[in-house]
Amino acid sequence: MKLPVNYKVKEGELEGKVVLVTGANRGFGLAITMDLAKAGATVVMLGRDLGSLEYAYDAVVDAGYKEPILYPLDLEGATPENYQELQDNILDKFKKLDGLIHNAAILGTQMPIDQYDIKLWYSTLQINLSAPFMLTQFLIPALMKSDDARILFLSSTVGRKARAYWGAYSVSKFGIEGFAKTLSEELEKNSNYCKHNQPWKNKNRNEKNSIPR
Repeated sequence: MKLPVNYKVKEGELEGKVVLVTGANRGFGLAITMDLAKAGATVVMLGRDLGSLEYAYDAVVDAGYKEPILYPLDLEGATPENYQELQDNILDKFKKLDGLIHNAAILGTQMPIDQYDIKLWYSTLQINLSAPFMLTQFLIPALMKSDDARILFLSSTVGRKARAYWGAYSVSKFGIEGFAKTLSEELEKNSNYCKHNQPWKNKNRNEKNSIPR
């Protein structure tokens, strides 16, 4: 199913659906959350910082939309046990998961590969690539219980065409593109659908103020 770029959600069209959004506490993740909640979905808002999650929660509720669920989790330091606990909590409370939107990412820094900070490289790949892998793996059982599940990965132009100095961020987005395509091939025979996308409104979300010098 393809939607036009000017598509506007209708109130109630996602009533009864449960969707988890990473990085839901600010920016594009919050915008996604607002649209989903407006459409009646229960959004599990996953983010690192509880304070900003609570601020985002207030924004959703004050707008009169469906009350979301807050789930603080640091994707950089999360362990398999943390992801298992998340799976258990979702299945205990909702019995299923209808959507998983991988929005959270960090830019890292922009510099030549021969100067790139190794610790920052690991952190960027952990948050942008390894965490989506682990989160997806642990939530597939919950997604399988939905009759129409969706997985969405947010990508970037530098994950499709290499540009100098974009370092770990670019590499992580190339990895997300490959991961999404691989997962799509594996899930094509069931009701789950995997999509990788660079939303038009967010085309340069991490790029607009980060031109390589």
